[in-house]
Amino acid sequence: MSKLIHQILRFGVVGVISFLIDYVVGLIVMNIALKIMGPDYFATASVIGSVFGFVISVIANYILSFKFVFQRKEDIDRREEFIIFVVLSLVGMGINSLIIWIFTGPVYATSGWVRGFGESLVYTGAKVIATAIVMVYNFVTRKIFLESHDNR
Repeated sequence: MSKLIHQILRFGVVGVISFLIDYVVGLIVMNIALKIMGPDYFATASVIGSVFGFVISVIANYILSFKFVFQRKEDIDRREEFIIFVVLSLVGMGINSLIIWIFTGPVYATSGWVRGFGESLVYTGAKVIATAIVMVYNFVTRKIFLESHDNR
């Protein structure tokens, strides 16, 4: 059990680093997209930003995950491993983008209270909620599909 707790803590550190990469890149791209498209496209700009941030963070997360968190399966080709990692991450990105869209689209559009927080804070809140959900999904699926289960 102690080994699992240490692994979860390492996964958390890697997750925080990945989140920061994802968040900063996403916020920068979202703001660029808003300047290009205009404020009426906040939800679209938010999803565009979240996709860019997510893609960059997946690459960093892949490298850090197998360096510090998970024990590689020896019987799997590294290209196959990366493809599985990316597919699992794409499902996570879909979950992430859907949650962000819900908060920055329908919730933002129909709630004056939520709009009162401003675009950046609404995006940040949506990103934190999405990240928490996707983090659990990522840990469980990577543990099942990518980690060696040898008890070395």
